[in-house]
Amino acid sequence: MQHIGEAAKLSGVNIETIRYYEREGIVPTAERTASGRRLYDDAAIARLRFVRRCRDLGFPIADIRTLLGLSSNASKPCSEVKEISQRHLDDVRARLSDLQNLEAALVDLVHECASARSECPALKQLFAD
Repeated sequence: MQHIGEAAKLSGVNIETIRYYEREGIVPTAERTASGRRLYDDAAIARLRFVRRCRDLGFPIADIRTLLGLSSNASKPCSEVKEISQRHLDDVRARLSDLQNLEAALVDLVHECASARSECPALKQLFAD
């Protein structure tokens, strides 16, 4: 059993985030010592690592809850995991496309500022209808 600080080090999840996950029911409520300090077993630390990896991949909390539920299912329904992951991948690709459009617009804006004019065409473009 590990105190919250050690659980944070072992899982890579900061202490406040562990408390948040506990409040949200993403990880079970930790056992407490007589003095009220939280204690985490190996299973809880493994669960925190799982959640951290999911968050590193950008999965929303709702999907992480579902994935956690699926992970405890004896049949390990890979098709459901694939569906959740594919939906997330589609969202990531859409955001990438949006970012590429944003990049192109900013490149154009910066290009407009390339010349040292007294009247800034970039500002004019930003004010345009």
